[in-house]
Amino acid sequence: MTAVTAAAGASAKKPKVGSLERQRRWTMRGTYLALCVFVVIFLIPPFYMIMTSLKSSAEISAQKGNPWIAQSPTLDNFVYLITNDQFQRYFLNSAWVTGLEVIISMTIAILAAFSLSRMGFKGSQVISTGVFLTYLVPPSLLFIPLFQLVGNLGLINNTWVLVLLFPTLAVPFCTWIMIGYFSSIPKELDEAALIDGANYPQILLKIFIPVAMPGIIAATIFAFTVGWGAFLYPLAYLYSADQAVLTVGIVRELIRGDVFAWGTIMAACVIGAAPPIIIYTFLMDYYVAGLTSGATKG
Repeated sequence: MTAVTAAAGASAKKPKVGSLERQRRWTMRGTYLALCVFVVIFLIPPFYMIMTSLKSSAEISAQKGNPWIAQSPTLDNFVYLITNDQFQRYFLNSAWVTGLEVIISMTIAILAAFSLSRMGFKGSQVISTGVFLTYLVPPSLLFIPLFQLVGNLGLINNTWVLVLLFPTLAVPFCTWIMIGYFSSIPKELDEAALIDGANYPQILLKIFIPVAMPGIIAATIFAFTVGWGAFLYPLAYLYSADQAVLTVGIVRELIRGDVFAWGTIMAACVIGAAPPIIIYTFLMDYYVAGLTSGATKG
C-alpha cells in the first residue's frame, strides 16, 4: 500500500509532457523576440550610415523627406574617395600596418602558446595567467608611457610605431586563444612524434598548426581587428597627413572645424568597414570555434 501511494505521488509530481512542450515554445518565442530586437537595434547605425553615404550634400542639408531613405541615391561620395590620392594613402597605410601587425602578433602568439601549453616548463601556468591579465589593462592607460618610450626611439609620426605597438594589444589575447586550442589537442600526438624522433619545431609546424587552424584563424581575425580599427594610438603618435591611417584620416580630413561632410564621412566609414565585414562573413565559423575552445580549455 505504501509503495502504491509513493508511486502515485511521484507520478503526480512529474510534469506533464504537454506542459513542458508549452514552456519550451514560450521560451523559444521569447528568445527569438529578444534576438530580433537586438538585431534591429544593432543594424540601425550601419543602415543609417549606408543611406547617408548615398545622399548628396544638398539632400543632407535640405532635411526634407524621410531621413532613413536616400531620395536620390548617388555614388558621388564613393567615387570622390576612391579617386582621392589622400584617401588612398590612408587606406594603404592601414593595410600594410595591419598586415605586418598580424604577422608579428601571430608569430609571437603561436610560439608562446605552444611553449606554455605543451612544453610544460616550471611556472608555465603562472605565465599563461599573466599573459591574459595583461590584455585586461586598458590601452588608454598605456599610451602615455609608451609615447615616451617610442619618442626615445625616434618613431613619433612614423607608421612603424604602430607596427611596434599594435602587437602589444593583440598578442595577449591571441596567445590565450591559442593556449586553449593547443591544450585541446591530445598529448598522444606530440608524444608519438617525439618517439618517432621529431623535435618541437617539427611538432609545431607539422602537427599543431594544421590541427589548430580554426584557432589560428580566430586569433588572426582578432589581431586584424585590433590593427584595422585602432584609433587612439594613431591619433596620439601620428600627426602628418602622409603618415595617418584610415581611422584618423577620416576625422582629420573630412571634418573642418564645425563643418562635417556627412555624406563623404559615411562613405569613408562604409569603405573602412568593408574589409572586416568580408573577413567575418567568410570565416565566422572558424572564429566562433576558436573562441569557444579558447574559453573552455587551458
